[in-house]
Amino acid sequence: MRRLGDVLKEQYGEKVYKLSLSSGCTCPNRDGTLGFGGCSFCSQGGSGDFAAAPAPLEEQLREAKARIAGKTDARRFIAYFQSFTNTYGDPGRLEALYADALSREEIVALSLGTRPDCLGEDILATLCRLQRIKPVWLELGLQTVHEDSARRIRRGYPLQVFEESYARVKALGFPVVVHVIFGLPGESREQMLDTVRYLAALSPPPDGVKLQMLHVLRGTALGEEYELCPFPLLSMEEYADLVAESLAILPEETVIHRLTGDGPGKLLLAPDWTRNKKRVLNAIQRAIRNREATVN
Repeated sequence: MRRLGDVLKEQYGEKVYKLSLSSGCTCPNRDGTLGFGGCSFCSQGGSGDFAAAPAPLEEQLREAKARIAGKTDARRFIAYFQSFTNTYGDPGRLEALYADALSREEIVALSLGTRPDCLGEDILATLCRLQRIKPVWLELGLQTVHEDSARRIRRGYPLQVFEESYARVKALGFPVVVHVIFGLPGESREQMLDTVRYLAALSPPPDGVKLQMLHVLRGTALGEEYELCPFPLLSMEEYADLVAESLAILPEETVIHRLTGDGPGKLLLAPDWTRNKKRVLNAIQRAIRNREATVN
């Protein structure tokens, strides 16, 4: 398993940390273009509940660095625009914002959370210009390859859109990180692993993958559904086993950007075990060791 932190340290010779920032973008699944309210699991923060609030970039950077000061002594950073859809907006405004971030000596790369249906020719031309300054990573929210699940979580695009966008941005030389959620309502263990197998079979394979357990959050459509009629969720052990199996499926060159996610504590309805990230990571390490022992 190649972990992001280790890869960055090899590349830059020191620790590199992500700064969660906001571009001020919205999402076509929120502004009425495709729908309102976003994907059913998405909070009002647009999956960026830990990002700096929209503000001038200098202020956001200062706030983001202060927030992580107790966690790391890193001096170099990735500008991670996380909330909502960060390629959905005026290309000129976004180019100026992202170029400002990349112009800063301590910023080594730009990472943009986005949707595969928000990568038109105009924004791609913008991103190509930015890529000439420093690396630009695109983080695509796939979550699942199953169309029934995608409709249930109101993802708003079919798998074919992901496939076309993925091929286009990889051909342009952008590193691509794909987000996957385990535990979506109605999906079996094998269906979840189907998503991982699909990613492993892509040519070329994803540069990175983020794995996450489904967080059921208060104030979301999924949260309302769960409070009315709770649906089964994975146990910590089941999730850890899925992650261990996924790591064995994914190609070695795919970097693991995340093994588990952080849900905002005040909003989290379930599963409660996700609150203790250290415990979850320990369970994943045990599952990896147990799988290796069984295989060998």
